[in-house]
Amino acid sequence: MTHKTKWLLFSPLGLVTIGAGACLVQWAGQLKEKRVPTGQWVAAGTAALVVFNAGVSLFGQGVVERVLHEIREKPAA
Repeated sequence: MTHKTKWLLFSPLGLVTIGAGACLVQWAGQLKEKRVPTGQWVAAGTAALVVFNAGVSLFGQGVVERVLHEIREKPAA
């Protein structure tokens, strides 16, 4: 798989995952406001943060692949 292909895969996937994680964090906050048992909203919030951070990681890898693509495709001066 080329760096360009990886970049075009990781960046949008990372953005979608970040958005999903942010929505899940908000959902966990609503659970807390509804006075759901502590274990449930803490577990939901922890899972939400895992999803959010996975998105940040995927997007970061997309940035790395973009830089590698630009370095490899740049014509020699």
